[in-house]
Amino acid sequence: MRYEEPVFRPPVESNSLIIQATIGCPHNRCTFCAMYKMKKYRTRPVSDIKADIDSAKRMWPDPPSVFLADGNSIAMKTEEMVEVLDCIREAFPGIRRVSCYGGARFIRGRKPDDLKRLREHGLDIVYMGLESGDDEILRRVNKGVTSKDYVRAANNIKEAGLNLSTYLLAGLGGRERTEEHAVNSALTLNKMNPDYIRVRTLVVLPGTPLYEELESGEFEECSGREIAGETRLLISKLDVEAMFLSDHVSNYLPIHGKLPGSKEKMLAAIDEVLEHPDHPSLKPRVITSL
Repeated sequence: MRYEEPVFRPPVESNSLIIQATIGCPHNRCTFCAMYKMKKYRTRPVSDIKADIDSAKRMWPDPPSVFLADGNSIAMKTEEMVEVLDCIREAFPGIRRVSCYGGARFIRGRKPDDLKRLREHGLDIVYMGLESGDDEILRRVNKGVTSKDYVRAANNIKEAGLNLSTYLLAGLGGRERTEEHAVNSALTLNKMNPDYIRVRTLVVLPGTPLYEELESGEFEECSGREIAGETRLLISKLDVEAMFLSDHVSNYLPIHGKLPGSKEKMLAAIDEVLEHPDHPSLKPRVITSL
């Protein structure tokens, strides 16, 4: 196996075989992200990817699932990705899932028939970083897309029969736009209708443009209590049938449940914490990397 480090994957893919189909992220300009700054985006030759699959088969003949790294493998040409998916399914006929990251910018214009072909050849789920459904926040953090782009991309994915898991970045609007972040993200998610909503909490890392804004006072981070309140507002406005998951080390509270049935239970869990002025779960954390 050949990896160009560092390699990132969703926490839920911790037990998956990672096949590096692309290097880096084709957008790579988000002000909060430090993940792929050391890489220039490119698609690996299909022959190299197949060689890695063959090598992996000898070392790990029965992985439970496969994740196609790096940051936006959905941006591969359809024919090339189909060839890779066929090779994976042939090498590992017992796998439960093949997944990848996919940005709205690279999905919104894709033909649903092309995405459907990926599903027919073995792709199961796409992880999409919504980050925020508020257009002003998306502009400020240089996502390169709008909330409408996310809705269009989500519709394409759902029309193709693929599962969609979205990531929301709690605190991304800072103290200034925490309410807009929660409300408009809920409105956007309601239109996207994802299968999974996964929350991450913003951690401003040195070396990012957002860290410079934090140092200059232009951006003001939310406290743990403010993040909890923001999350409560978000959940209260959601009107979807989806799993809501808080499955990341960055988060303050382990809130999870199936919407809409678990909404009141999740809101009550947050309220219980917010009733205590100095609840230990909301104290500042020290996180140096993700």
